[in-house]
Amino acid sequence: VKNKMAPPFKVVDFDIMYGEGFSKTGELIDLGVKAGVVEKAGSWYSYGTQRIGQGREATRTFLKENPEIAAQIERAVRDNAGLVADSMIGGND
Repeated sequence: VKNKMAPPFKVVDFDIMYGEGFSKTGELIDLGVKAGVVEKAGSWYSYGTQRIGQGREATRTFLKENPEIAAQIERAVRDNAGLVADSMIGGND
């Protein structure tokens, strides 16, 4: 038998919410914490000086109800990762 080595295992964590599908806000929270945009202290999550929720579910609910803050966090995470140029985000040509 040739090539007896198996490919390395890959692990992916994400939330699938009933009636919603993949949770974009959950991923936004996780990526924000990893990038240092969203701060986590115990069970509290905060963005800047504002506490946005105690616990992950409360934070997800807050971000759903406040899409402008979610957009700010997403932009900061993307800028931190260097994925999107400013001209692409604004739609300017």
